[in-house]
Amino acid sequence: MHIGLVGLGRMGNNMRQRLRDHGIEVTGYDPNPAVTDVPDLAALAAALPTPRVVWVMVPSGAVTTSVINDIAAVLEDGDLVIDGGNSKYTVDKPHAHKLGEKGIHFADCGVSGGVWGLANGYGLMAGGDKADIERAMPVFDALRPEGPREEGFVHVGPVGAGHYAKMVHNGIEYAQMQALAEGYELMDANKDLIHDVAGVFEAWQRGTVVRSWLLELLVKALKADPEFQDIRGYVDDSGEGRWTIQEALDHAVPLPTISASIYARFVSRQTDSPAMKAVAALRNQFGGHAVKAAVDGAGS
Repeated sequence: MHIGLVGLGRMGNNMRQRLRDHGIEVTGYDPNPAVTDVPDLAALAAALPTPRVVWVMVPSGAVTTSVINDIAAVLEDGDLVIDGGNSKYTVDKPHAHKLGEKGIHFADCGVSGGVWGLANGYGLMAGGDKADIERAMPVFDALRPEGPREEGFVHVGPVGAGHYAKMVHNGIEYAQMQALAEGYELMDANKDLIHDVAGVFEAWQRGTVVRSWLLELLVKALKADPEFQDIRGYVDDSGEGRWTIQEALDHAVPLPTISASIYARFVSRQTDSPAMKAVAALRNQFGGHAVKAAVDGAGS
């Protein structure tokens, strides 16, 4: 199989490599000449066999819409576009309509795995028509982790469903990170009793009910910087947490834990909190997200 990949940043570049490692031929396009395979989208379309499959992996919002508009101009009836970025699910139907005017098919796919996806595989949540999902299954199988398909891939529903599932996934992720971080801060505040905070988290990795990949990444972060001296307790949010809460309000579904986790991130931008240092470190560990350096190594 031969596909196009638009967007070769932190995630896209790793995805291109994983696809190639698993036997998928990939022609990638990115405005950065250092990483692109072709000079422009027209050349990308020309390089692909028809009917084409093009995976879009660019930042959500205006950038995604711009790429959808540009790619509609170079693709043809019967081609398939998959938006694998963190788009809000509400833009998927308009994008599908835009492409559909030319007979171009559209699917959306929530992707989780961050910078570790190249080695470990990506969790995938797809939305779209069954025939389109089946057509792209070799791509999904190459990207997902080894093992049973249903443990790393799901066809959630129609267009928009994949990004909706990813939105909820990230809302849960916010809450899990916050809980781990608050546990860290509480034990760190009682060092007269808890002499090895990092060791406690390390000991929780097997057998306990809170064992998880996020816990493993917190252990990794603590080993690298036990007191988080080199990182500020400032945590951004990329949108999905807010969207999850907005959906909860629209459907009158109580989400107290997820809501509290997003508010805690707002607090982090006002004060330098040990818990927020832990969250910032976790985001850096699992996704390669940038962290703000502590001033003079003092965390202030």
